[in-house]
Amino acid sequence: MIADLKPYPEYKESGSKWLGAVPVTWVVRNLRTLISKRVERNRVDLPLLSVAREKGVFVRSLIDADENHNVIPEDLSNYKVAHAGNLVINKMKAWQGSMGIAPCDGIVSPAYFVFDFRIEDHAFGQRLLRSKPYVAHFAQASDGVRVGQWDLSIPGMRQIPVLVPPPDEQTAIVRFLDWANGRLERAIRAKRKVIGLLNEQKEAIIRRTVTRGLDPSVPVKPSGIAWLGDIPQNWEVKPLKRLIANGTTISYGIVQPGDHAEGGVAFLQTTNISKPQLHAQSLQRTTEAIAAAYPRTQLKAGDVILGIRASIGAAHVVPQELAGVNLSRGIARIVPSADVSPEYLVQFLRSRASGSYWEYARQGTTFNEVAISAVRELPVVVPPAREQAALVSRTQEMCGPSDTAICRLNREIELLREYRSRLVEDVVTGKLNVREAAARLPDEAPLDSVEDAPDVSDETEAADEEATA
Repeated sequence: MIADLKPYPEYKESGSKWLGAVPVTWVVRNLRTLISKRVERNRVDLPLLSVAREKGVFVRSLIDADENHNVIPEDLSNYKVAHAGNLVINKMKAWQGSMGIAPCDGIVSPAYFVFDFRIEDHAFGQRLLRSKPYVAHFAQASDGVRVGQWDLSIPGMRQIPVLVPPPDEQTAIVRFLDWANGRLERAIRAKRKVIGLLNEQKEAIIRRTVTRGLDPSVPVKPSGIAWLGDIPQNWEVKPLKRLIANGTTISYGIVQPGDHAEGGVAFLQTTNISKPQLHAQSLQRTTEAIAAAYPRTQLKAGDVILGIRASIGAAHVVPQELAGVNLSRGIARIVPSADVSPEYLVQFLRSRASGSYWEYARQGTTFNEVAISAVRELPVVVPPAREQAALVSRTQEMCGPSDTAICRLNREIELLREYRSRLVEDVVTGKLNVREAAARLPDEAPLDSVEDAPDVSDETEAADEEATA
């Protein structure tokens, strides 16, 4: 059905280089004619709403550790009221698409804009304003000293041209996109399920190698720790603090998400280390003065880095290309001693053996993080040095096919997301006519969410966005 979509029979110029020609029956209006600013406060009885690039506007959980990244003030009387259907914009992240329609009455950060939005179908309005061409429009209407701190200008925003199809056509567009996104989401979830199964297979292999080795017939002894079980007799269990190089300590990043500077010193964020591989491209940067103030978190090749907030347990050996890079909050730097190879230590840190400890260490904490004191006490199973390289090599060999399949599936998910984004863009801007297709659609049970559930990295980015608000 999607492949059969065709353009409209007639077009006219929209007056916008990002929108181009639009259907002749659509109206082009400046955003100022469709919005009215709202400033209502003192409704602490309403639920707290958040705005994120990946999710739009959503009800924030006060008890879910995965969402509770930032301290919520005790006094919420200054928070703005957003009624269901209002347009809510994170003014410092509008250039990234951090906006959406309030799903219910609630309160939002005082730093956000809240508007009445006079458009017949609010779901269409949300699709339109969060599409790629409109993100570009909001970026043009934002300014500031540096990109990470751009601020949305209301006068500039008011001039943004808004496409307004006839009301029944708005409804048809929403119906079609809900159907199309549902189909794409089912495909994405199926691929994620396969990735989950492959990761379980990998985790089982890694746990076995880091706790029992390669030879199942070797004599074993109790490790003394319930979740580790028995280990080979010639292996030891040591706290991580005893496996760091002399003269060093396990240190954690200080650089804040807002400490950005063009051309300064690059630093890693939790979003960077949540991926299977580290890459030097697209890193945020901080000033040389800030980086120099924290020399213990400036990385050297061969160091080990560990996620201790949001991306807990994500671990990597620092490659040469990242030498000199600094760390943001939520990442610990470890300089291994001669007793443990960096590659083996990372393998152990990524394993279920350490995962059980992170669950224990997080108990009673408000945030989704572990304290640096708990990191120092992590029990590490340590084989003799001569066995560590063989364990790493054999594990990589056994996990290689799964890693290849996971990379392929992740790429397929990325392509599906890109296709979805382009499809939304083409439909809401009138490049494709979906009226007949929408009329022929079968009734299907909706998914829990039209957009696919965000990855850990998406959640972390949402937390970083809120931290700047």
